[in-house]
Amino acid sequence: MLDVPHEAKVRGHQRAPSDSKEFHEVTKRDALRLLENDVDRLLQTTEPARQPALRAELGRFADLFGRFLQEEGPALDWNKIQKLPENAVMNYSNLKLPKNEQIRNMLDKLVVIKLNGGLGTSMGCHGPKSVIPVRSDLTFLDLTVQQIENLNKTYDANVPLVLMNSFNTDEDTEKIVRKYKGFRVQIHTFNQSCFPRISREHFLPVAKDVDVEKDMEAWYPPGHGDFYDTFRNSGLLKKFIEEGREYCFLSNIDNLGATVDLNILNKLVGEERATTPVEFVMEVTDKTRADVKGGTLIQMENKLRLLEIAQVPPEHVDDFKSVKTFKFFNTNNIWANLAAIDRVLREKTLNMEIIVNNKTLENGTRVVQLETAVGAAMKCFDGAIGINVPRSRFLPVKKSSDLLLVMSNLYTLKNGSLVMSPQRMFPTTPLVKLGENHFSKVKEFLGRFANIPDIIELDHLTVSGDVTFGRGVSLRGTVIIIANHGDRIDIPAGAILENKIVSGNMRILDH
Repeated sequence: MLDVPHEAKVRGHQRAPSDSKEFHEVTKRDALRLLENDVDRLLQTTEPARQPALRAELGRFADLFGRFLQEEGPALDWNKIQKLPENAVMNYSNLKLPKNEQIRNMLDKLVVIKLNGGLGTSMGCHGPKSVIPVRSDLTFLDLTVQQIENLNKTYDANVPLVLMNSFNTDEDTEKIVRKYKGFRVQIHTFNQSCFPRISREHFLPVAKDVDVEKDMEAWYPPGHGDFYDTFRNSGLLKKFIEEGREYCFLSNIDNLGATVDLNILNKLVGEERATTPVEFVMEVTDKTRADVKGGTLIQMENKLRLLEIAQVPPEHVDDFKSVKTFKFFNTNNIWANLAAIDRVLREKTLNMEIIVNNKTLENGTRVVQLETAVGAAMKCFDGAIGINVPRSRFLPVKKSSDLLLVMSNLYTLKNGSLVMSPQRMFPTTPLVKLGENHFSKVKEFLGRFANIPDIIELDHLTVSGDVTFGRGVSLRGTVIIIANHGDRIDIPAGAILENKIVSGNMRILDH
C-alpha cells in the first residue's frame, strides 16, 4: 500500500472516525491541484517549441493521477466475478488453417507490434533487452525481423513491423534498426510516454526539470497500457487504417513464441471471420504451478476482462493462484481491431485498471509509478474473446534459466522461429531453476557452460552455488546440483546425469 502524507491521505483504509467525506474530497482536490501546479512548473523548464507536445503528455499523466486519487484501492469485488461463458475462450485446435491463395490478402490487413521498452539490466546487460543474443548470435530483434521477412517473402506480402520503444531504448534501437535497411520489412518506431515518478513523501514529481537525460531515475515509461494513446498520437494508427489494415498483433519482444499465427488471423480477417466482429483477442494458455501469479481471464458485469494478482483482495489470493479455479493465464499476445482502437479512443471509453508500482531510487527516495497493462483494455471492446493457445506460443526470456532453454537442443531455429525438437517426447518445457548469485547475469551464465547441455530428456533442473559444466554434458529426468558455500562443483565433459542429486565439492583438475 502506498504511503501518503496526512494532508494528501486520499485512499487510506484506516480513517479516523472524525474524518468526513467532505474532508477527503478536499484533500483529493488539493493533491491534484498541487500536482498540476508542479506539472506547469516542469513545463516552464523547456523551450516554448517543445511545450505543446509535453503538455499533452503530462496532461495524460495528470489524468492518470486524478483517476488514481478517485479509486478506492486496487481490489475488485470478488463476489461480482461470473463463471466464464462457454464461448468466451476458443480452443486453438478448433481453428482452421487458411487456404494458401488467401494468405497474402489476409497478411495485407495485419500490422505486427512489439513492445520494446525494456532494458536488459535484470540480466546484467546494457541497452535494450531486444539486442541480447539469444540463439546463434541472433538477438530478439534479429529473430523478429527474420520471422516477418520470411512471411513477406513466402506470401509476397508487406507486413510492417512496429516497435514501441521507451525513452530508455529509443536511441539505441534507432541505431540498430538501420542494419535492416536491405531486408524486406518496413520498420516503424514510436515512443511510449515518459511520466514523472512521484515522491511517496510529498506526492509530487521528484523531477526538477524536463531534461530526462539529466535525471533518468526521475522518469519512467508507464507500462504497456500506454500503447493505445501513443500509437494514435504517433500517426501510425491513422496511417495503417488508411492503408486498409484491420488488425494489429501485439506482443512482448522477449516472448520468442509470439509469432504471426495464420490460424488466428483466419478467424479475424479470413474465411473463418465471425459474423459478429471480434475486436479483441487475448491469447491465453493452460496455467501450471509455475504461472500462478500470471493474469487470468474472468467474466464480470457481462464483459470479459483481465484479472491481475494486484487487483485480488488479500483473502482471495490463494483462490486466484488455484490452477483448478482459474485454468488459463494471459500470454500478453494480443490481437486488436485498429478501427475499434480508434473508436474507443475517440469516444474516451478506454478504461484500464491502475497498477501502483512502489520503488526506491538509488539515493533512497521512495517513489510511486502509476502504470496500466495493455490487456486490461479488453473490457472496452466488443466481441472480445480468449483463445487457448499451445504453450509453445509463450516462450518468454526473463531470466538466464529461460535463456538455457532457448539456447539448447530443445529447439531448432527455422526462419527466425524456435521450433521444439521432435525428439522431445512431451510438449512441456523442463522446469529450470538456476541460482541467482552465480547465474543471473548473462555473461556469468555463459561462462559457466563450455556449451549448453543436452536437455531433450530433462524434466527438472535445479543448480545452486558455484557450479560449472564441461562440454557435451547430458541432463535427463530430475537433476539437482548444489554446491555449498565455499565449495565448487565442476561437471566433467561428457557426463550423463539422470535423476541425480550432486552436492558437496567436486573439482576437475588439469593435469
